[in-house]
Amino acid sequence: MKSNLLFDFTVNKSTNTVFVNREFAANQSSVWDAFTKQEILDKWWAPKPWISRTKYMNFKEGGRRFYAMVGPEGEEHWSIQDFTAITPKTNFKFLDAFTDKDEKINPEMPGSEWNLEFNETEETTTVNITIKHKTLADLENIINMGFKEGFTMTLDYLATLLAK
Repeated sequence: MKSNLLFDFTVNKSTNTVFVNREFAANQSSVWDAFTKQEILDKWWAPKPWISRTKYMNFKEGGRRFYAMVGPEGEEHWSIQDFTAITPKTNFKFLDAFTDKDEKINPEMPGSEWNLEFNETEETTTVNITIKHKTLADLENIINMGFKEGFTMTLDYLATLLAK
């Protein structure tokens, strides 16, 4: 099994875009399921000690995932993912936004467009994630909120989960 797995996190401020390339020692079907099934997402989609708690998820074009990241003191930060395109096992896209507990989008927090591509080689699956923000200020806000550190930690939890 390959032990030195790719992880790249780059920011392009001229296009307001974050690029994340992460390799997992698992087959494409398992990695796809981890990103697209509620019961698996809730096991890893949050930097510890936070947890992800999905209220509902309808994984189809036009569908939505409505979930909270729940902190150790019980604090909740709600978000939505509106699925805009799905090509099974290889790609999906969604619009991401922060909301309140009633799904009302918070216009003061930056939303973004996510594009996730899945590619399998002999021993691994690579996920190429592109996250586009509307403005440089939105990009800088999310980076200053600790997105890089939190998302890196979160993807590491997925790698651990997939290795079991």
